[in-house]
Amino acid sequence: MAKIRVTKFYDFEMAHALWNYDGLCKNIHGHSYKLFVTVIGEPINNENDNKNGMVIDFSDLKKIVKEKIVDQFDHSLVVYKKAPQQKLLELNEMYLRHHVVDFQPTCENLVVHFVQIILPLLPEGIKLKKVKLYETASSYAEWDADDN
Repeated sequence: MAKIRVTKFYDFEMAHALWNYDGLCKNIHGHSYKLFVTVIGEPINNENDNKNGMVIDFSDLKKIVKEKIVDQFDHSLVVYKKAPQQKLLELNEMYLRHHVVDFQPTCENLVVHFVQIILPLLPEGIKLKKVKLYETASSYAEWDADDN
């Protein structure tokens, strides 16, 4: 049977600041992110399987990404652990949803982080093919399995 790619799209709002950056993005600012997750596999070929004809049920892929990425990062603030964020995050009434991460929260690094979250959660026989994250309408970062 042929290998088929299946893609699911998600969107969420998130703020970040780039520590030690020399431009405007050093300030806290937000984006309307658009995340595309593509997996690859062979469609199930078993008439007794309720997922017959599917590579993966879209709802199964949605559950993985929504629970582990979208629900976690939507309407949150993400900052690098080396940034002076302690006093900022003490303002609990403003920043209840925040992530202090081990990396500069650029679009590129967020893509790698999301790949690391998704990979171990995919069902057997399904491979992660591509993750594309739009930070703006005209700018995105992309991870492709063929490159890694």
